[in-house]
Amino acid sequence: MLALKNKILSYSKVSNEEFEFAFQYYKQERIKKGDLLIKQGDVADTLYFMQKGCVVFYALINGEEKVIEFFTENDIFGDFHSYLRELPSNGLIRAVEDSAIISIKKSDFEQILQKCHAFEHFGRKFLEERLLTVLINFQNNAVLSNEERYLRLIRKRPMLFQRVPQYLIASYLGLTAVGLSKIRKRLSEK
Repeated sequence: MLALKNKILSYSKVSNEEFEFAFQYYKQERIKKGDLLIKQGDVADTLYFMQKGCVVFYALINGEEKVIEFFTENDIFGDFHSYLRELPSNGLIRAVEDSAIISIKKSDFEQILQKCHAFEHFGRKFLEERLLTVLINFQNNAVLSNEERYLRLIRKRPMLFQRVPQYLIASYLGLTAVGLSKIRKRLSEK
């Protein structure tokens, strides 16, 4: 739980007493590669923190996986739209690797927020940061070329290329596996 504690402290000053109260609600879990945390159509009522491992958040569109995001160590994740609006999820979250996660149910997190104002501050600051990340990714996908998006991903998150199948990276970049292969070949020839 130390990594989660440090993550929370990076956003807000939380006392040891508040952590003691809050951490009684968190649950440590291990999930296997291929396990689903969220299924399409389910209402996401849980938030997760990745201690070790990697998951992919994707949607199935006409039977094809469209990758939305990857989450790795120290990431807080879930289907935030489904979680916040209590609507059925349009996506799925699946483990790409055996992973160690910490989870908390929405009802339990709500209890923490009511009692610990520092956690409210953490939640607000985290959501602000997450919104900015989503907006930057959206803008980059709109204005950057396929090659520029690929190079940006290598620069920002190089470890994904050793941990995630190439077809998922291609989908994340909005490419086909063949398109990604052509970009990689072109860049290796430079």
